[in-house]
Amino acid sequence: MAEPNPELFEQVVNLCKRRGFVFPSAEIYGGFRSTYDYGPVGVLMLRNVKDAWWRSIVQLRHDVVGLDASILGPPQVWEASGHLSNFTDPLVDCKECGNRFREDTLTDPTTCPNCGSKNSFTEAREFNLMFKTQAGPVEGHGADAYLRPETAQGMFINFSNVQHATRKKPPFGIAQIGKSFRNEITPGNFVFRTREFEQMELEYFVPPEDADRWYSFWCEARMQWYVDHGMRPESLRLRAHEPDELSHYSSDTSDVEFLFPWGWGELEGIANRGDFDLRQHAEHSGKSLDFFDQGEGRRYVPHVIEPAAGATRAMMAFLMDAYHEDVVNEEKRTVLKLHPRIAPFTAAVLPLSRKSELSDPSKKLFAELAEHFNTDYDETQNIGKRYRRQDEIGTPFCVTYDFDSIDDGAVTIRERDTMKQERIPLSGVATWISDRL
Repeated sequence: MAEPNPELFEQVVNLCKRRGFVFPSAEIYGGFRSTYDYGPVGVLMLRNVKDAWWRSIVQLRHDVVGLDASILGPPQVWEASGHLSNFTDPLVDCKECGNRFREDTLTDPTTCPNCGSKNSFTEAREFNLMFKTQAGPVEGHGADAYLRPETAQGMFINFSNVQHATRKKPPFGIAQIGKSFRNEITPGNFVFRTREFEQMELEYFVPPEDADRWYSFWCEARMQWYVDHGMRPESLRLRAHEPDELSHYSSDTSDVEFLFPWGWGELEGIANRGDFDLRQHAEHSGKSLDFFDQGEGRRYVPHVIEPAAGATRAMMAFLMDAYHEDVVNEEKRTVLKLHPRIAPFTAAVLPLSRKSELSDPSKKLFAELAEHFNTDYDETQNIGKRYRRQDEIGTPFCVTYDFDSIDDGAVTIRERDTMKQERIPLSGVATWISDRL
């Protein structure tokens, strides 16, 4: 059984800033708590995580379609979903230092973790996690609106629109990737829990009698997705919720959990939500959200299986699972052993010299490869240091154009994990890399 590695957290956080994966937001102004900016390398990796999810959920399936719903929503949506009344955390204030905490996360509910005062907390009060704003041209006189705390409701309220437009029959799904916002009381652990984050959610609508079967299917499929994209099986587990953990509308929920440096934490939840969501929105809107099966001559409200993952949290887990250190020629090497679909760059073109007879054809090769893959180009410092830089950001293949290339029309390709090198004709580089993806 794998064990938590507390040192890994600082190693990955330092790597993220140094190599351009993740920066603290507004750092030159002292930062803004729990917000982060994804740098030149991080934005590529985050996009790859989302693309890999979309590919498996939508592109490779005939029974799932996509949606991009609005971030802003009227109060009626959140009243129907229960977020206005139930989406809360218990908040307490320390009367001595003024800091606020979630009561249910305090190790000792009688002692302030900031100043050490005893019995200094106020009575707990429910704190709603949604961000509220106003939509309208006149300040203070607009209509109330909320930033969505999840992407799911946009798919529920568009169920009939999507079903009629696509003529899909349950079982079928609606998938969405997008930003969500939660005014967390105690965000932390780098990008694990933030107030602004991206979700990858699927709402899979099924006949009521098939819900249990599809719930089991999606639990297994979502666990396998992480393994298929390079995560070690021993870093993952599927944990079923205890009865007292279940939401009131859920008959079953399981979490895909990852062994973070501080212990097991949720990557993704898979829930059997029943027909709660469609019935709630039908009742509050007065619009029918059921389905008529002409073949069977019956009308029913579909049940929903919901696999909901965090894109930013998944990226963090992929980084931590891929982080390795070894020793090569008596020097420490840091390497991210990322799956080629997840790695920011698939390949890097590295001319052995900056001389034009090498750099000009290398730039031409870069342009050819960039048509097919995210490709980096680096001609600064010696080739060994450039290899190390690419290892640190997880680039699977480095392509070196050297002086022999001028005569033999071939290049050397180095593989990240084994560091083995192979000589390949220039004309076959793209195919060689594609075959290994």
